[in-house]
Amino acid sequence: MSNLDVRPVPTLCGGRRAVPGSPVHDVLPGRAVLLGESTEVRRLLPTLGRRMVGAWCFVDHYGPDEIAAEPGMQVPPHPHIGLQTVSWLLDGEILHRDSVGSVQTVRPGELGLMTAGRAIAHSEQSPDPHPALLHGAQLWVALPEPHRRTEPRFEHHAALPVVTAPGLWATVLMGELDGAASPGTAFSPLVGAELLLAAGAAAALPLERDFEYAVLTLSGTPEVDGVRLDPGALLYLGCNRDELRVRGDSDCRLLLLGGEPFEEEIVMWWNFVARTGDEIAQAREDWMSGSHFGEVTGYDGAPLPAPALPPVPLKPRGRAR
Repeated sequence: MSNLDVRPVPTLCGGRRAVPGSPVHDVLPGRAVLLGESTEVRRLLPTLGRRMVGAWCFVDHYGPDEIAAEPGMQVPPHPHIGLQTVSWLLDGEILHRDSVGSVQTVRPGELGLMTAGRAIAHSEQSPDPHPALLHGAQLWVALPEPHRRTEPRFEHHAALPVVTAPGLWATVLMGELDGAASPGTAFSPLVGAELLLAAGAAAALPLERDFEYAVLTLSGTPEVDGVRLDPGALLYLGCNRDELRVRGDSDCRLLLLGGEPFEEEIVMWWNFVARTGDEIAQAREDWMSGSHFGEVTGYDGAPLPAPALPPVPLKPRGRAR
């Protein structure tokens, strides 16, 4: 999914300076962002309170939306560099096309993982016809320096490992949780997992003490480490934890995100993750001139033009503010 802000703000994030060395409870509400003409999302990362969680640098939560009589998601071809996109659906279907020739429908419980590397373009849209509901999350993972110019690729994994406990099912999207490893390619130590919690259940999941963590509520009002969370809220948990305790009075769905704090400082602007403003400007020029990103075939519509770059230089803002 694209960042469709027409006036995106360059953001410098990463590094360990703002990573707390002990557990915390920071509740971060999402802000509403309109994607195209038909889909509104709640943006949880980056936000004024927290810009990264491990290598996770972008989180959008959308739906549940009734789209039976609507076009649903319609995101034209757009570019990416220096990141991975992780598509996760709870309801609905998304048709992915990209400039390396991938054409894949992603459904609930399946991992759509695109590694942009040096350059890729893709589109995302609800197929015609499509299911009545659309609900999911789109996440980005920043690629570390040794891999940020890797060859672009797309992975689709229909079968993912599940960790179980009484009343809890944890599907591992990325990385490893409690000995279960996702088949998705990861380039830094991290974890992403969907937690399904049955009504009345209480459970604990083992965590890595060196990771920082956050939990996003997808549905229901769970209690996470003693904190009640409304749907669409992100709870940042910090580091130095051995386990995560969750409970729910009703059925709940959550996303657990974590990873080793990302040491490198990155610059994010529009759909690009780079290291300098000059790299961002070059990527924008390449996209607008039709260079390096390739062509997305099969999409009925024009590619998404890049917004104008801001007239001011980048200002360091760190991981948190």
